[in-house]
Amino acid sequence: MASGMEIDEENNHNNENKGGMWDLEQKLDQPMDEEAGRLRNMYREKKFSTLLLLRLAYQSLGVVYGDLGTSPLYVYNNTFPRGIEDTEDVIGALSLIIYSLTLIPLLKYVFIVCRANDNGQGGTFALYSLLCRHAKINTIPNQHRTDEELTTYSRTTFHEHSFAAKTKRWLEAYPFRKNALLILVVVGTCMVIGDGILTPAISVLSASGGIKVDHPKMSNDVVVVVAVIILVGLFSLQHYGTDRVGWLFAPIVLLWFLLVGGIGIFNIWKYDSSVLRAFSPVYIYRYFRRGKRDGWTSVGGIMLSITGTEALFADLAHFPLSAIQLAFTVIVFPCLLLAYTGQAAYLMQNKDHVADAFYRSIPESIYWPVFVIATLAAIVASQATISATFSIIKQALALGCFPRVKVVHTSKEFLGQIYIPDINWILMVLCIAVTAGFKNQSQIGNAYGTAVVIVMLVTTLLMTLIMLLVWHCHWAVVLIFTALSLVVECTYFSAVLFKIDQGGWVPLVIAAAFLLIMYVWHYGTVKRYEFEMHSKVSMAWILGLGPSLGLVRVPGIGLVYTELASGVPHIFSHFITNLPAIHSVVVFVCVKYLPVYTVPEDERFLVKRIGPKNYHMFRCVARYGYKDLHKKDDDFEKKLFDNLFMFVRLDTMMDGCSDSDEYSLFGQQTQHSRDYNGNSSTTNIELSYSSMDSIAPVRCHPQGDNTLTSSGHESNQTEIDELEFLNSCRDVGVVHILGNTVVRARRESRFYKKLAIDYIYAFLRKICRENSVIFNVPHESLLNVGQIFYV
Repeated sequence: MASGMEIDEENNHNNENKGGMWDLEQKLDQPMDEEAGRLRNMYREKKFSTLLLLRLAYQSLGVVYGDLGTSPLYVYNNTFPRGIEDTEDVIGALSLIIYSLTLIPLLKYVFIVCRANDNGQGGTFALYSLLCRHAKINTIPNQHRTDEELTTYSRTTFHEHSFAAKTKRWLEAYPFRKNALLILVVVGTCMVIGDGILTPAISVLSASGGIKVDHPKMSNDVVVVVAVIILVGLFSLQHYGTDRVGWLFAPIVLLWFLLVGGIGIFNIWKYDSSVLRAFSPVYIYRYFRRGKRDGWTSVGGIMLSITGTEALFADLAHFPLSAIQLAFTVIVFPCLLLAYTGQAAYLMQNKDHVADAFYRSIPESIYWPVFVIATLAAIVASQATISATFSIIKQALALGCFPRVKVVHTSKEFLGQIYIPDINWILMVLCIAVTAGFKNQSQIGNAYGTAVVIVMLVTTLLMTLIMLLVWHCHWAVVLIFTALSLVVECTYFSAVLFKIDQGGWVPLVIAAAFLLIMYVWHYGTVKRYEFEMHSKVSMAWILGLGPSLGLVRVPGIGLVYTELASGVPHIFSHFITNLPAIHSVVVFVCVKYLPVYTVPEDERFLVKRIGPKNYHMFRCVARYGYKDLHKKDDDFEKKLFDNLFMFVRLDTMMDGCSDSDEYSLFGQQTQHSRDYNGNSSTTNIELSYSSMDSIAPVRCHPQGDNTLTSSGHESNQTEIDELEFLNSCRDVGVVHILGNTVVRARRESRFYKKLAIDYIYAFLRKICRENSVIFNVPHESLLNVGQIFYV
């Protein structure tokens, strides 16, 4: 087995060949032992020069910080929707904004939460997958011990009597706790989807409002129409991907930050420099004491100053953490403070202009250039949130929590850049409906605040478990972090509750709809998997049929697709019961997703033999991470057969090595072998073998022209005979056998279960993509086997 350092160097070399320096950083962030960690840090310092780090920090501005950077467009308007009565309220509001930006985005997210990434991947499902590797909380029990041997399946161990071990046992004790944690993650995901709808609406509408400031007599409907046109254009361009249109993002956002920071300095100098006293937290106390309930509810508007923080975490995969931290501390944080302070200075002398504080505080000579940059920045902010929505839905899809939809990878270079057509148009329709329905940014801001604060609360609760199970922090440290986070966020949450009837209900309705869809889909998936597990065919039954399986074995290879990673699925017995023939070679293909961000290509396939050799039955498990793209194409099929033929060679070589019925051999060696087409190659082999229903991760790396070194003539002849037989069957033809299942609730089931399974789940199955489309199976070689499951 290669050492952890060798694996890391190999992965880093591959990532460099792909040109993804931030992918390298993700690999370097993998937990390792102390010595490997020291070498990792030396390697990181060597590779990430100052110049490279500055370039990556510059690029991160356009992808990560667009949403957070456009908040000055609408914060003061939503904080004082009824106007400003006392200028001291401006100082109190500014003080709240300053400390909100310091506590949440800067301290909590940039320096703590972002370090809890899953090999560089962020978002609620990334945190959940990290927890799934440290505790058995996955609700679909389709994992095998060999999955834990993946190089990307990084996890830490802890002492049996530690607080982390007690927390782990507490989580695993009852299924209710596992389901509660999953629902918490799904709620956070639904709120991120709500962000993807509300961010474009409020950002673009606020930016478009600049037209009305210069033309006061213009109808508000014109502003709404302009915003809708921009939104349609924005969503229509999504299919090109951020890789093609993103080269403009970084300079636009950098120019935006420099402009708002510069305008802030100008306004402080011109209007009222006394606003700088807001850096004292005393004014927060005075603000609440003076404003009482109105001051408390205004916190919902102030909270909009930290919107985009969750998008920052969800978009983490594109850049190394050090670049994101540098960009925030050097550019984003100081420019935002200057922007809010400058607007406050302007409002001290023009408190009647709070409805359009941003645009009215702009010097007249640069008004229109700033308006253009503001509109472009709003588009960039929307793009970042939409991309984050696509990413988190892809993660939910991979973990069985979202109906099957088409996922298009828009970039060959960056794995995380994807486009989901169905979700894109749903987001566009809902976004336009919100924009045209409310017509003003105040009510949209109330809705936006509700979505943001709920996502933050979910992240805090997940971080508590991460700190215990993954980081092994002392319980006192965890308690301090959780208590401080909840105090701030519950304050925000209590403030937005007062605005539920003023637009705050919108994200709750949207989230409820998506929560129903996601939970019912996951519930149906789990029930179907449990049925297949309970009804799978026993090996004794297969052995009792004999080598012919009690049927005529016709030439060819049958690929039987199943969700089971072990055992013979019920679909197979259903098939051979109703048809008089089966193919000479049967391969059960299982495509499953693991709670890892990616599975390396050379570790993707697991091959098993089912029954004795003369049965010619195999299982091939193709494993994917939640960031991987599965395409059932010729390349996939070729890799499947490459691994199958390699397994046959290994199986023959191991024959006679032991007189035990079950044995295993772990090792990595280089064997000279000849592939099934007669071409010679050198293969790196890592073998985990068992004589009955064995598992062998097979790694094929053709490198040279040599011949097979066999332990004996008889073994070599057996191998050639089986290889020739398999190759001839493949030449005859490959048939893809898929189960076309109908899931129904049992007659004695409760009403809510019948509603969920017979109506909602059935409807989702009808409108989502078929397995044959996902696997891209040609119709001429497709065979659907229909069956009904009663769950």
